[in-house]
Amino acid sequence: MATFDIVMPKLGESVQEATITKWFKKVGDTIEEEESLLEIATDKVDSEIPSPVDGVIVKVLFEENALVPVGEVIAVIDLSGDASAIQEEPSKEETKAETKKDVNAEEEKSAASGTSDFSDSDKFYSPLVKSIAQKEGISLSELENIKGSGHQGRVKKEDVLEYLKGRGKKPAATSSGAAPVSRPQVSVPVYEGDEIVQMDRMRKLIADNMLMSKQVSPHVTNFIEADVTNLVFWRKKIRDSFEKREKQKLTYMPVFIEAVARALKDYPGVNASVDNDKIILRKQVNVGIAVALPNGNLIVPVIKNADQKSIIGLTNDLNKLAENARSNKLSPDDIQGGTFTISNFGSFGNLTGTPIINQPQVAILATGTIEKKPAVIETPTGDVIAIRHKMMLALTYDHRIVDGALAGNFLRSLANSLEQFDVNRSV
Repeated sequence: MATFDIVMPKLGESVQEATITKWFKKVGDTIEEEESLLEIATDKVDSEIPSPVDGVIVKVLFEENALVPVGEVIAVIDLSGDASAIQEEPSKEETKAETKKDVNAEEEKSAASGTSDFSDSDKFYSPLVKSIAQKEGISLSELENIKGSGHQGRVKKEDVLEYLKGRGKKPAATSSGAAPVSRPQVSVPVYEGDEIVQMDRMRKLIADNMLMSKQVSPHVTNFIEADVTNLVFWRKKIRDSFEKREKQKLTYMPVFIEAVARALKDYPGVNASVDNDKIILRKQVNVGIAVALPNGNLIVPVIKNADQKSIIGLTNDLNKLAENARSNKLSPDDIQGGTFTISNFGSFGNLTGTPIINQPQVAILATGTIEKKPAVIETPTGDVIAIRHKMMLALTYDHRIVDGALAGNFLRSLANSLEQFDVNRSV
């Protein structure tokens, strides 16, 4: 029998494991090459994984919600399409009994050691970390305060062992050097007719990240109004020919990204991160764009090296990332490495907004809707009132390292770039 092993794919440089959230096929099903086999989730993004071969699924090694290391075999496909190779699965009753036995054994073990199984925590801990913590009698509160050296502050085996060396001498610190993220417990009444909706995995991550960012960074926001009349006229003039030639819709966002990238090069203190008492000035200019998903959640794909790309290149990257985001086809690398973020409130007809900083960045820009407004224009023969196209720009920044002068100069430079846009520019 010729078989093919399906392994947990590596979806990014820093991704070492992923959770199986859904199997689209079950044992005994026929599957075709490029047909969706399962959906997996990392701490950043959900992805559908297609089958690389045709055949019949003869073995599924992990159930839904299982956390699986990269490279581990998760399913076996018979390439001949012979269903006779399907392994006999245990009955539901046997599975239930075995599960109950395992749970009881784990509860007895936890009770004997005085520790929990850490299931009450919102953070992820590997089975090895949990095992060490239970063996050493580490409580949940202790474990949650251990500084993690893994991706996104994840606690690794080495972190627990290092903590044990100095246990009792000093309290553990969080990866950001700030107090650990804690959710205030508020008693919320439920009234007749109210609907209770459980947060999905992504919404929980968003909630935790937003809370963490507000606890880590002192947020301040500066505002400026920009006259983008030249930009509006330019886009109106070339929009149809651009779409016909490039087969892409031209929005204002590629121009905003270009202007932001230029301002970040001029003011590198805004293209930075904070590591305790150190400031990291980023060499790359990687601009993230907040994208609203059909399910109401939000994700921030990143345009890498935005300062090196033309309007055409930025348009292609932006449209591709936005489409992949909405169709759940982003890879973890697509949403990593951002050094600055733009959130477009104008797409919803909003004047502007004060978004929360996307850690570990130190600033985020809100772009508002473009509106026609009366404005006083200076001319050689005197002031006149004219109709101009204007928009609000709001820069929210981390006041630990970005002061008002730096933020103000950055924002003024950005507005100048948009206001002085060449209406005769070609692309």
